[in-house]
Amino acid sequence: MARLVKTKEWEKLDSPNIQKVILLLNQDNPITKKEACSLLNIAYNTSRLQKILQEFEERKALRKKRISEKRGQPTSSEEIASIVTGYLKGESLAEIAELIFRSPSFVKNTITKVGVPSRKLEDDEWKTEYLPDACVSTSFDKDQVVWAAKYHKPAIIVDEVSVNYQAEKMGYGDTNYETQYSSKCYKIYVLTGEDLEDYTSKRLPGFNAFALAYDLGNLSHLEEYGVKLENI
Repeated sequence: MARLVKTKEWEKLDSPNIQKVILLLNQDNPITKKEACSLLNIAYNTSRLQKILQEFEERKALRKKRISEKRGQPTSSEEIASIVTGYLKGESLAEIAELIFRSPSFVKNTITKVGVPSRKLEDDEWKTEYLPDACVSTSFDKDQVVWAAKYHKPAIIVDEVSVNYQAEKMGYGDTNYETQYSSKCYKIYVLTGEDLEDYTSKRLPGFNAFALAYDLGNLSHLEEYGVKLENI
């Protein structure tokens, strides 16, 4: 395979856009190479354009070959760990499928099978999603990594908001959540999954929030598949 073409931040070299350009170049009334470069948002350079298109076709052929080789093979523990970790971090089904040479439907079925909480749709922000049975728990431990169903993101348990906890904190009330809501309440730190490249704090990007136990998902069962929750 040819050496990978370096991509600049402003260039539109995602797979759908490159595929679109290839189709336009091969239609009955093809676009010019200059127009192709413009659609890709790259400088007019026919040699680089050719390298980009060639690399894309090579990757496409390799992916087709690898998918064919894996067809019918059971899911490996490494694949499950990669799928689950990627999904909980916010990667799309297509991105995960591209990485492991499987189909998006294969990725989706694996997520459902092992009991991974569902993420929101774009228009369902703050809508609490259903938690799989394997994730349901009535209590959690301090520093435990959980799934915050309301925010559709991983979170860390900071502390239980018990009556005693509230009494020790300024500005807190005295709500007995187990009596009033039939559920313990927890202070959590929701992990936003933001880019860490320019992040200087020792603490991961996120925000504090509160959640009842039935809106939090226990993820410990995923560790048996090799998922390292501390890396999410």
